[in-house]
Amino acid sequence: MAKTKVTPNWWDRTIGVFSPTRAYRNLLAREVWQRAYEGASRNDGWKPKRSGASANTDHACDARELRIRARALVQSVPYCANALEVGVSARIGTGIVPVWSDEAVSNRWREWAPHADYDGLLDVYGLQVKAERARDQDGAVLVRKHIQKMGSVVPLKLQVLEIDYLDTQKNIVLDGGNEIIGGIEYNRRGQRVAYWLFERHPGDSGFWHLGRSGQSQRVPAIEIIHLFNPARPGLQDGFSRFAPVITKVRDLYTYGDAELQRKQLESRMGVLATLEGAADLPKLPDEQKAANPGVVDLGELAGGGIVALPPGVSNPTFIEPKAVPGFTSYMKEGWKEVAAGYRIPYELMTGDLSEVNFSSSRMRQNQFRREVEMDQWAITVPMLCGPIARWFVEALDLIAPLPAALSAPDWTVPKWASPNPVQDVASDVAAVKGGMQSLSETIRQRGYDPETVFSELKQDLQRLSDDGTLPLMAALWGVQNPLDLIGSVGEKAKD
Repeated sequence: MAKTKVTPNWWDRTIGVFSPTRAYRNLLAREVWQRAYEGASRNDGWKPKRSGASANTDHACDARELRIRARALVQSVPYCANALEVGVSARIGTGIVPVWSDEAVSNRWREWAPHADYDGLLDVYGLQVKAERARDQDGAVLVRKHIQKMGSVVPLKLQVLEIDYLDTQKNIVLDGGNEIIGGIEYNRRGQRVAYWLFERHPGDSGFWHLGRSGQSQRVPAIEIIHLFNPARPGLQDGFSRFAPVITKVRDLYTYGDAELQRKQLESRMGVLATLEGAADLPKLPDEQKAANPGVVDLGELAGGGIVALPPGVSNPTFIEPKAVPGFTSYMKEGWKEVAAGYRIPYELMTGDLSEVNFSSSRMRQNQFRREVEMDQWAITVPMLCGPIARWFVEALDLIAPLPAALSAPDWTVPKWASPNPVQDVASDVAAVKGGMQSLSETIRQRGYDPETVFSELKQDLQRLSDDGTLPLMAALWGVQNPLDLIGSVGEKAKD
């Protein structure tokens, strides 16, 4: 009979007295049920917290504390503050720009964009930056729609609110069958129908008396954009992007502070010596005698000088501070782990380029670019930019008739900077010549408006033609037949 890997227990031995065959079958059955993955074994003592909890249970328990700590990191840790800005600048940059199919609607967007902010501080692209920054730091952000009085360019204003405005303590089943979970109201089909928001930030506790009730108010879901990363199915709100690295950053700073204190203590030079005639040696102040028995005061030591020891002190041994081996490498590896957890390149977070060459930089940049583009097209565009565009069209329809076949806009994300711009320009030119990319899209990727660029080019060519310098400029540009270029510009000007 083959030997099993499972050790018989008292119950197996009891059954074996009466039926050895059945006892053996029990052993085989238990062996089959043993875990095949070492990571699933419970013999190592690892017991994850809240095992089996839903995404929303984890959020209700931890999200607020993670948000508070993430804000503290951004406020106090330079690397964390820089990591936040790097991520936002990569995804938003100067703005994710819509490309409308109708020129009149496009012109209206350009007129409205500088006036989009409800607070009157930013344009629509500045609001994109603010929303993304809050989403990364806090885990989620709210954008509220306000329809202003008629007469403005487009009667739409956008108000960016921190997620603290959401009354997450409101959990109740309403009479009509709707239920409120964490401040979000759902209908019977599980669809979001409203958000319960405070009139003021709950942190403004000293201002509740200014005509505000302090109670949350119902706001229809169609007037709210809730921007977060629904990474886990069923998650109704987001976690801070700093969540995986908060503990590591704390440990690194604790270790760094301990090392700093040790250095400060070591920088105070000490001397071990034989004491003779202790009565004649200088004494410590009275308040230090109890805490420092057997210690004498040598007075101040002049830097770079030779100082005579007091009478009665002989055979001195000077205690010199020494560096702790491995401190630099440990801190560097720790910050690499933080960068990986936050999902940005270590070099961009810290500015440390000591281990970077051109090839490794391109490889890491390409991977980072894929991650950023995934975030842009999976979250930012559909959850932030798309709803803003729909609100814009709805508000525009209040003051002007819309084109019959107006479609949703395409979006142009910021162009990536490159360490080799000459090759990039050549690549763009080749893509346009080969029909793989339009000239307008190439211009938009560089952060410019194609209509403005084409208009300025036309004005520049017309001016050069009028003052007679176009042939010279055409020769510098490498045009083989400048007269044809002049004629074409003149004919277009006449039209």
